[in-house]
Amino acid sequence: MLVRGIAHTRETLDEWNDRPWPVLGQWLAGSLAISTLLLASVWIVAICSTPDATLFLLPGLHTPPSFEQVGHVLFRNGLVLALHAMACVAGFMAGSSLPLEAERYSGVWRWVHDKAGPLAIAFVSCATAFSLLTQSYALGMATSTLADHQGGIAPGLLLLGLLPHALPELVALFLPLAAWILASRRGQWHQLLAATFVTVMLAIPVLIASAFVEVYFTPGVLRALSGE
Repeated sequence: MLVRGIAHTRETLDEWNDRPWPVLGQWLAGSLAISTLLLASVWIVAICSTPDATLFLLPGLHTPPSFEQVGHVLFRNGLVLALHAMACVAGFMAGSSLPLEAERYSGVWRWVHDKAGPLAIAFVSCATAFSLLTQSYALGMATSTLADHQGGIAPGLLLLGLLPHALPELVALFLPLAAWILASRRGQWHQLLAATFVTVMLAIPVLIASAFVEVYFTPGVLRALSGE
């Protein structure tokens, strides 16, 4: 099973290396769509929420910017990226490896392996949806509170000020998820190990750059928007 997985991964990487842009374009489009949906959800939650009296501390805005804060942002985003990457790996195991493993069995064990794949895919889908919902709620509440403490500016205007770092950050974070969705729709589960590797490697430098923008550039934008 492992040997087949490695072989499929090498074949997929060779195929993508010959024609990378169609695949990358689809991943980017899917990730951008997910990011846009999340930002819209955050805005809806923000305008429907009552701001919290407790100040929401934004790195670089309420505290002096530092490399330590950049590291904190990277750690937080790294956990999210790891979650989405694991969804890709789980999709590979459930959609590609388990059906191959099922061929070795018969009777009850064959039935168990046949059913385990779809159940695992359903679980990953539910876990991913739960993650997106909780992120929408948490970020929406934080946006509402931060907008209120920044002179009562509109949440939509605040989100606009956050876009220079938030949009590339979200697109990078959702690349593995976009690859997972595309592969699941096409039944190309055997490509997900390769997709995990490529999307994570693409996401890391973007997340590093976005973290520096968030800590050192975005606070100035927010101060300008609030008239400070």
